[in-house]
Amino acid sequence: MTEVLDWLAVSCILAGALLSFAAGVGLIRFPDLLSRMHTAAKPQIMGLALILLGIGLRLYPEPQIGILVLVLLFQIFTVPVAAHIAGRVSYRTGRTREDLIVVDELQEQLDRDRHDPAGHQVTER
Repeated sequence: MTEVLDWLAVSCILAGALLSFAAGVGLIRFPDLLSRMHTAAKPQIMGLALILLGIGLRLYPEPQIGILVLVLLFQIFTVPVAAHIAGRVSYRTGRTREDLIVVDELQEQLDRDRHDPAGHQVTER
């Protein structure tokens, strides 16, 4: 049974390392911040989850598994928020490539937010 768990652990760790490597390559290869933000957030979380699963399978009866779960939960809650904030900041400062944006829902929302219900201009935040 431990040999099966060892092979599963190695498989999970290798798959997680491959996803993390793909995220690193995407950070280098993609042209703009929005694309890089996507590749840094999604594969990184899945890669880390697989690596932590592999470590958890290897440490199965040990109490350190709770720490692995806390690390994963912290990453799941913070990485998407950080990516979202980075994307909004890059958009508002004009550092995005307009030719890569197909549907611009954020600009529509910003245009609506600039006017109050009475139609008066609102100062920029």
